[in-house]
Amino acid sequence: MADELEARPEAELGLRERKKRETRRRISDIATGLFLTRGFDNVTIADVARSADVSVNTVFNYFGTKEDLFFDRQDEIIEQAARDFRDRRPGESLVGLYRRRFFEGLDARAYQTAFHEGSEAWTRTVQDSPALLARQREIGRRAQDRLAAQLAEETGAGPDDITPHAAAAMIYAAQAVLIEQIAARKRAGETLEEMRDDVYAAAARLFDLLEHGLDGYAAAPAASRAEGPPPGKAAPAGGK
Repeated sequence: MADELEARPEAELGLRERKKRETRRRISDIATGLFLTRGFDNVTIADVARSADVSVNTVFNYFGTKEDLFFDRQDEIIEQAARDFRDRRPGESLVGLYRRRFFEGLDARAYQTAFHEGSEAWTRTVQDSPALLARQREIGRRAQDRLAAQLAEETGAGPDDITPHAAAAMIYAAQAVLIEQIAARKRAGETLEEMRDDVYAAAARLFDLLEHGLDGYAAAPAASRAEGPPPGKAAPAGGK
């Protein structure tokens, strides 16, 4: 009996925590539905509370700001990049890791890639709201900084070494370009199957650029002999 009494508070705490998570998820799901159908700026916290059958104070108990209701997974997103890096496969490079993870996302039609049904509604809602655009940029910057810190720790880079920050910035810029292109094509009315081959090919090309660098990319045509040497190159002795 004593053992049961000692264990009961922990069991009750676990149940309370589960209920709190369920309530938080329900409020967020209801809010997201309202935002997607009516527009973020056209929905108030009072609207969300009324639809979720809770008080406004209850909403604020779970979410500090209205933007938090929409980006309810922001903490997960910020930590995901560093977590993926820590869990990379033996011998797997930084670019190799994010190439694999991006293609896994495409295969799973994950929301992070915008390659999923309904992504056009999500991106349209964000694009139409300056507040959501600002929060999206903030989340991306924080995630990028988190990855840069992880890279610096892993490689032993000093505080003045720009390499971890540059590497993280290139990874995030590459993914952003791909996601923006996918979202734009989805908004234009293309189906996932119609764009699938192009999306996979574009992702492969972009990660190849990251893997092998931009050396030689978009080089100007070679100068003719009449045009003379390119800047910084001396003409041959004797004019030959």
